[in-house]
Amino acid sequence: MTVGIVPVTGKASLRRFIEVPFAVHKDDAFWVPPLRMERQQAFSPRDNEFLRRAEVRFWIATRDGRDVGRISAQIDPLASTPGMAPAGHFGCLSAIDDAEVFAALLQTAERFLRERGVERVQGPFSLSINEEMGLLVDGFDTPPMLLMGHDPAYAGARLEALGYTKEKDVYAYLLDTTVPLSRSARGMLFRPAAASVKMRRLDFSNYRNEIRTIVDIYNDAWSGNWGFVPLTESEADEMAKRMRVLLDERLVWFAEVDGEAVAFIVALPNVNEAIRDLGGSLLPFGWAKLLWRLKVKGAGSARVPLMGVRRHLAGTMIGSALPLQLVGAIWPGAIELGLRWIELSWILEDNLPMRRILERLGAHAYKTYRIYGKTPG
Repeated sequence: MTVGIVPVTGKASLRRFIEVPFAVHKDDAFWVPPLRMERQQAFSPRDNEFLRRAEVRFWIATRDGRDVGRISAQIDPLASTPGMAPAGHFGCLSAIDDAEVFAALLQTAERFLRERGVERVQGPFSLSINEEMGLLVDGFDTPPMLLMGHDPAYAGARLEALGYTKEKDVYAYLLDTTVPLSRSARGMLFRPAAASVKMRRLDFSNYRNEIRTIVDIYNDAWSGNWGFVPLTESEADEMAKRMRVLLDERLVWFAEVDGEAVAFIVALPNVNEAIRDLGGSLLPFGWAKLLWRLKVKGAGSARVPLMGVRRHLAGTMIGSALPLQLVGAIWPGAIELGLRWIELSWILEDNLPMRRILERLGAHAYKTYRIYGKTPG
């Protein structure tokens, strides 16, 4: 049967779009079904500022009356370079292991982007580089952590058969807190900060401004890096709302120099542990299980999705020491909360200073995500 492509145009087709990965991964023991309610919010312009500023389309691939794949295409004005052709991305890619299905989906996304002047297509970004990014190409034998993707092992080969090539790899590093640290690692983590540096926890009484400080440092620290797209004020507000229930002040720290916040680290409990067996639904009793696991039992793992040091400190002794001191700051809280595993992700393949720091602490790159690129013909 031929492959049909159906555009997502309303609530009913969006529900179908959300359901596609549930069918694709039905036999994958390591896939974590997302909460359907959360996915509906993620794909709602009311709840996701990205969808209000970017040009985005969603499609579903069908065959013989079944939904067998999906894809998005998006153009983000903040991801474009002034004076150059607009950047184009694809994302939300999920499909059965079938060459025709992959070809139909990618050709549809490429056509949409090419008609808008895009000269280079990159992805997957779901939906932006500040959300889920990259296709899993190594590390299929463990479940993904919070806000990280999980793809079938065949997906990379299907993309490459369509002319897509590697643009960049990013890594997820895993740290086992139960493994004793070496003497040198302990010395790096718990070395007293310089006299001008003050370490402090998140102040919940000033929560909104604290989140804005995190976003301001993040935008400064990462500007100029590959693929960087700044977080906007609206995205900062949305982030503040989403993260509040997950944040523990023991796992969010700032470093101040002469009274100015210059660096931060955020670790979030791995919600995927709590939702893994809920089948994507909080009904009829999933909400109670989730609440109990998050607030009573607690997660055994956490992810560091956000960390940054202001650029003016790059190359200085203080700037070089701060990433280690930030990891050292969350360490006692992680032990107190019973967190065995801490994932630090994602880390660019060419961010060698950070990779060396993590490897000296005993962390290892256990997952690789790849961003692909292609010049559409």
